[in-house]
Amino acid sequence: MSPTRAEAEAQEEEFLRLDEFVCFVLYSAHRAVTNAYRPLLDDLGLTYPQYLVLVALYENGPSSVKGLGAKLHLDYGTLTPLLKRLEANGLVLRRRSADDERQVTVSLTEEGATLRRRARVLVPALDEIMGLTGEEMEQLKTLLRRLTGNIAART
Repeated sequence: MSPTRAEAEAQEEEFLRLDEFVCFVLYSAHRAVTNAYRPLLDDLGLTYPQYLVLVALYENGPSSVKGLGAKLHLDYGTLTPLLKRLEANGLVLRRRSADDERQVTVSLTEEGATLRRRARVLVPALDEIMGLTGEEMEQLKTLLRRLTGNIAART
């Protein structure tokens, strides 16, 4: 049985509600989290993308630019200016490979490694701001990773 005109219009109205779009809810959540990070990162003199680069280096040690791009889902054109700013601020070093000058390795400076201790407050502070239980946080991360994988597999 097909829907009546009123039902169809109600469905159409529901579809057009902005807060019903998953992409908008994700976008809004992304903005909220990034805005919550901003004052904390300002204290460290970092932007959110710069912070992510440092976290990747803390986790993996010296990495190629290509490896960092893959880990952070950033292209070379976006990552290179981030790395240049981090290097200008004395937090990372970029070195070309002696074997292949196309390969650039990024590593933390002593100052970049020291910043890690100051940055440890960020995750607990954000967890508190988010107001989710540990279980809810794990469920959220699991769903978002699955969503990302599903989309990546289809695009």
